[in-house]
Amino acid sequence: MAFEEVVHQGARIDKASQAIILLHGRGGSARAILDLAPFFGTDKTYIVAPQARYGSWYPHSFMAEESSNEPYLSSSLRAVQNLIERIAVTIPKHHLYLMGFSQGACLALEVAARNACRYGGVIAFTGALIGEPNPNKYLGSFEETPIFMSNGDLDLHIPLQRSQLTKKLLDHQGAKVTLQVYKGRAHTILREEIVYVKNHFF
Repeated sequence: MAFEEVVHQGARIDKASQAIILLHGRGGSARAILDLAPFFGTDKTYIVAPQARYGSWYPHSFMAEESSNEPYLSSSLRAVQNLIERIAVTIPKHHLYLMGFSQGACLALEVAARNACRYGGVIAFTGALIGEPNPNKYLGSFEETPIFMSNGDLDLHIPLQRSQLTKKLLDHQGAKVTLQVYKGRAHTILREEIVYVKNHFF
């Protein structure tokens, strides 16, 4: 998937000391997810938000058979990984943060798990790994990369059990995973989550 567009904010990449990649949810937009940027960015942060074609990274549920989401899933994974590699030419991966909401959170986790290394951090506001949970898909070590995951206890889009299983798989890859569960929370991002990530990651 070639991105429909890529929106930039913050410092120029050659002047930045860290980078944040923001991935929007299904039906969302790059420009909308950039609303998170002021909470985490500084004058030394390069922030980039790609726009998925048709507003979706893949057509069906993240729990569907992976084949049903192809070729869109592989294309999206490859496009985000290519973006990471382009940024890493200038800003090392241990200063790069992947952040997403809902479908974007799932994509962020899946890209990171399939390409595990020491990132600055991964922040998944309501997300889980995509497809059949299979540890054989996920190779490499996170080298204690901090990962934040959140979910509501009754979320209809991302079942809590899948977030809990994802935590186990990421822990096994050497990540330091925090899973915050919010009772009765709607499918959204709470200010409480933003404050936690701000205080512990940036």
